[in-house]
Amino acid sequence: MKSLARTLRAALAAPVTIRCFALVLVLFSAAGFVHAAETLRVTYLKCEYGADPLGIDVPQPRLFWQLESDDRGQRQTAWQVLAASSLDALAKDQGDLWDSGRVASDETTFVRYAGKPLASSQQVFWKVRAWDRDGKPSAWSRPATWTMGILDEWEGAWIASSSATETLLLRHEFDIRNGLRRAVVHVSGLGQYELSLNGAKVGDALLSPGWTNYNKTTLYDTFDVTAQLQAGRNAIGIFLGNGMYNVVRRDLARFSKFAGSFGPLRAIVNLRLEYADGRAETIATDEHWRTHAGPVTFSSIYGGEDHDARLEPANWNRAGFDDSSWALAVRQSPPGKTLRGFSEASEALRAIEVLRPVGSRAFPDGTVVYDLGQNASIMPRLRVTGPAGSVVRLIPAEVTNPDGTINRNTMGSERRGISWWQYTKATDAEESWMPRFFYSGGRYLKAIFTPAQPGGALPKLELLEGVVVHSSAEPVGQFATSNPLLNRIRELVRWSQRSNFVSVLTDCPHREKLGWLEQYHLNGPALRYEFDAARIFTKGMHDMSDAQTEDGLIPNIAPEYTKFKGSFRAAAEWGGSFLIVPWQQYDFTGDTSLLLNYYPAMKRYFAYLESKTKDGVLSEGLGDWYDLGPKKPGFSQQTPPPITATAYYFNDAKLLARVAALAGKPDEAQDYERRAEAIRVNYNRVFYHADKGSYATGSQSANALPLVFGIVDPAERPRVFASLIHAVESVGDTVTAGDIGYRYLLLALAQGGRSDLIYRMINQDEKPGYGYILKKGETSLTEAWDANLSSSHNHFMLGQITEWFYGHLVGLRSADGPAGAGFKKIVIAPEPVGDLTWAEASYHSIHGLISVRWERQPRREETSADVEAKGDFKLSLSIPANTTAEVSLPSRGRESVRESGKPVAQITGVKFLRREGDRDIFAIESGRYEFVSTIP
Repeated sequence: MKSLARTLRAALAAPVTIRCFALVLVLFSAAGFVHAAETLRVTYLKCEYGADPLGIDVPQPRLFWQLESDDRGQRQTAWQVLAASSLDALAKDQGDLWDSGRVASDETTFVRYAGKPLASSQQVFWKVRAWDRDGKPSAWSRPATWTMGILDEWEGAWIASSSATETLLLRHEFDIRNGLRRAVVHVSGLGQYELSLNGAKVGDALLSPGWTNYNKTTLYDTFDVTAQLQAGRNAIGIFLGNGMYNVVRRDLARFSKFAGSFGPLRAIVNLRLEYADGRAETIATDEHWRTHAGPVTFSSIYGGEDHDARLEPANWNRAGFDDSSWALAVRQSPPGKTLRGFSEASEALRAIEVLRPVGSRAFPDGTVVYDLGQNASIMPRLRVTGPAGSVVRLIPAEVTNPDGTINRNTMGSERRGISWWQYTKATDAEESWMPRFFYSGGRYLKAIFTPAQPGGALPKLELLEGVVVHSSAEPVGQFATSNPLLNRIRELVRWSQRSNFVSVLTDCPHREKLGWLEQYHLNGPALRYEFDAARIFTKGMHDMSDAQTEDGLIPNIAPEYTKFKGSFRAAAEWGGSFLIVPWQQYDFTGDTSLLLNYYPAMKRYFAYLESKTKDGVLSEGLGDWYDLGPKKPGFSQQTPPPITATAYYFNDAKLLARVAALAGKPDEAQDYERRAEAIRVNYNRVFYHADKGSYATGSQSANALPLVFGIVDPAERPRVFASLIHAVESVGDTVTAGDIGYRYLLLALAQGGRSDLIYRMINQDEKPGYGYILKKGETSLTEAWDANLSSSHNHFMLGQITEWFYGHLVGLRSADGPAGAGFKKIVIAPEPVGDLTWAEASYHSIHGLISVRWERQPRREETSADVEAKGDFKLSLSIPANTTAEVSLPSRGRESVRESGKPVAQITGVKFLRREGDRDIFAIESGRYEFVSTIP
């Protein structure tokens, strides 16, 4: 009614000539349509996980929307999608591409477009309306759009230079007639490219395209460039650098993780021009384009980037430039089998924020060390004065020595070279620069200033910034508690998540930059709670599939740019991502496509594992990598590889059984269940010590993995859980588990009702752990629990605590099984522990925003009949429309529970289900709730 009142006021304020007509419309709406629009609103439209995406190369893309309502229990009973070829048609409710009609369904995700066939570069406009629980239609959503990629053959050819260059410039001029209506460009450049039109960069992405196995897959980007073109003469330019595509160690002083090349720098472009008269033409790469060596004289994704501004031809990417001395391009064969667009790519890398130095220190040799205050994945941006030919070199580092000089030991041994950015001035005037092809992790920048001539004037930095560069995936989570240490831990982990969130999930943003696969599954939930990460995991699965060998192996890294030896290539704990990641995608989004599409390849991987077993034990693993023991962290010290590798082998069989069932293959499901049971029985025979109630070495990881995976015989679970508790308490309530076992330690303790012990483990700073790392002054999570100076200081490898923060401490997670997939059914089960007085979190799920906050209030004397005043536990939550939730509330009994100030038994939409221990379990509909209970 508030909306109706606002509309009435607006109508009354309108000019007399339209006031009567407006009032008629308002009153007509009040008769019924406004009620529906008020109670259910369709929002947040997406296509293939993207908002208004460009470059969709799936012929029938999947559509998503969310529902909002101020009412409890509101849900969708039907939907209708209109898809049109123009905004005008859509505004007239004309679905000339697709009118789904009214479809009776509550689905709001993965709705497949079923309209007319779409063409390459075609733009589609669409909107949705929904019918609510009472069968009343909502208003139409705001219009959304998507643009198709290339569905058929590219008109453009791959082109390159006739001679090898470190970096490459490509250019071409063309004419545009009057009446240009729309221009769309599809482009890729290898290794990395920057596209410009008429001297201005196209888009704001960095380090494009995403990294892949270029022999099999190359990604391309799509842009609407209508606004950057003009009638008459235009120029297109491409700047190419090496990236992961071309890692060649030309300078032994520069660091390189490995060396290898996929071929010469090359690019491909299709620019489609559409005119108002209906005609269209394509500007495409061919042998008539011109090439020239670029001004970047050294380009390495590991070693750095040297830019000599004197070598950059002025206005080279503008119309009218004289390129007669430039060489003609030559055609190149495609680098791999497929070009893939938005649907297979992760979000672009972008400049996310800017760090300004918080301090600096000058040294007698003329160098200056700048402190950006935060260890992050960065590119520098500088403004510099000084003579032409003078040079500024910036060397990144994560830590400094006691005297303030930089220490690069955490970024790789200096014996293998170091990395830097270098800029050489072109003029005597002030100049600005930001690199194009190299980023690095670091907090500190060491500046070295060199004159153009010996004894000449030095350049001077007028401005220095650290531009934080990582994936532009949307943040979806918020978390906070009454304990500042926990909040700082979350930020510590989140900075490392961000720093390693590029087109692959890297282990560190400096010395490796490789997609080590164990992090995809071990940190998958922790990352998904913080960011909309579905697209990077989709790309990750494609990278794994491209990396799979003929005998079925999924190697430890994907893309596999270099082949490591032994278990560093073939560890089961790493390859397990190929099965675990699709299940996590299903749990968080309800998306079954990864499970079904890769099921045949999953079976091949499992067959490979079977071929490597001996007497039912799999030893191809790395154990609990980077656990804590008496030696320096690295190789597993407390949990040998057969224990972890065979546990993952069992889990793979269980997951394959579930995939087979989902794929409608019951015989295969039963077969994998039988294999899993055989592995389980043998695992217990080999590794379980019945006299001790403990597995293998008795380490935290050795007992946690069997508990979480379901290997332990049900009758033995209490004894094994007690052994796990002992493994934590016997070392002073601290963690010794490493990369592979730590997540399962957290899960086992939380699932066993001992989140209080997790809290004791992390709420300290005297022993290695999060607090210890923070106490040492670190600003991002380190590779090792002890933050030693020979390990990386920007790894999110041990960041699984974020999953516990959201999923257990606050208690926000999806229900098990198909009904809960994608948070369609939500579990709210907070676990108040220790001295915490409150905790809160929100998560923007695929179905909408979920928020939870719990508080423990001081108990009052029972001098009043007001139960709410006596209550000492308050739970406030919001559940999105079209979903339901199960709430687990600590209480002394349901008679002590109130909601919105009334006894819970009187509340519509809240149903008591059962009592478990000291908790009451309620089923609730969507909406906002405020529960208060008394805890015994």
